[in-house]
Amino acid sequence: MGYELLISWRHLRSRKSQKFISLITLISMGGVALGVMALIVVIAVMSGFGKDLRDKILGTTSHIVITNVTREGIAGYEEILRTARNTPGVRAAAPFILKQVMLSHGSNTVGVVLRGVDPEQERTTSDLEKNLVDGRLIYLRDGLPEAGASGPTRRGIILGKELARALGAYTGDVIGLVSPAARMTPLGIIPNLQIVQVVGLFESGMYEYDSGLAFVSLETAQKIFGMHQRVTGVEIKVEDIERAGEIAARLQEQLGFPYSVRDWMQMNRNLFSALRLEKTVMFIILILIILVAAFNIISTLFMVVMDKGKDIAILKAMGASRRSIMKIFSLQGLMIGLTGTGVGVIAGFTIVPNINELVGFLENLFGFKAFPSDIYYLDRLPSEIQYMDSLLIIVFSISICYLASLYPAWRASRLDPVEGLRYE
Repeated sequence: MGYELLISWRHLRSRKSQKFISLITLISMGGVALGVMALIVVIAVMSGFGKDLRDKILGTTSHIVITNVTREGIAGYEEILRTARNTPGVRAAAPFILKQVMLSHGSNTVGVVLRGVDPEQERTTSDLEKNLVDGRLIYLRDGLPEAGASGPTRRGIILGKELARALGAYTGDVIGLVSPAARMTPLGIIPNLQIVQVVGLFESGMYEYDSGLAFVSLETAQKIFGMHQRVTGVEIKVEDIERAGEIAARLQEQLGFPYSVRDWMQMNRNLFSALRLEKTVMFIILILIILVAAFNIISTLFMVVMDKGKDIAILKAMGASRRSIMKIFSLQGLMIGLTGTGVGVIAGFTIVPNINELVGFLENLFGFKAFPSDIYYLDRLPSEIQYMDSLLIIVFSISICYLASLYPAWRASRLDPVEGLRYE
């Protein structure tokens, strides 16, 4: 151990004559630890929310969507399906139709987005079947089993749970479907009204989807909208969602104009950009806690310099250089930063895996519900430790503490030995 480090360590040790300085030192360490812990926990929770939101979105929609930008629908989509499935990194591909319709049941009428899918292929490209709370995906094509036994099978439709509640229609009920594609008859233009039967309900965890999205079979959608053998587009599921942009670019190059290939990040750019911005802002705000602790470090070191004036003068008289004196006091700031950061990292990494138990304890203690499931659609607080973000937090924290110690250390190195020993 170099003598500079040894002297720095002795300065930070508690002594009877330095109780006040030692208390401020502990407060500085506590401030650094609190800031680091808060940063790790908040970034982990925000990352967990982002991942949970991404999973909910991708559970109902696909990773990549191919559409035609020059006309309505894609004819001969089988060739696009083959091209997509033969692309490295693609797990599955399926056609779909997407249109807006109005659904009515009794006196209730709701405008929704209607999605036509192939039941067999849809289970390979989305988590719709996993999200079903009632019914089965195959009922879109075959209808309810009990309905087929009593008469002709009606066209099936699967509703979001919130949409079913708004309509007052549940599995087995018959509802009206009005398409914007009106029909021309000898009596004039009349709306295209279809009668469909609810064959299932799904819950994605996203209110926007659960309240405004419904599914029918691909054949049913083609008949309702008069699309014959055309589809709105092709949806693709990839092996690694982080490579979706790269695969989409490759497909765009293969297919060319007039096809448009977009990945899930492009389709939800505003939402995920807002999440990233919020995460960055929270990082900056919480760094201020560490900056407050850094000011405590500056004041602590100034008091140490004032208290150790005689010691500094003696060291200089014995031959210690200005660089060595500066090193002694900058090492004190570094040790405060390392200790506080270490405690904060341990606390943060302990809290994040047990955050739901901690939230439950606080809810029981104070008698309130922090995250009501009917509002936030959460049964638990999502969290995920981000190791790269945590490493960045550690580097920032130690750097701020070290930089805060440089000015007091520089002032100590400029102390004149004669002035330090004049009144001793």
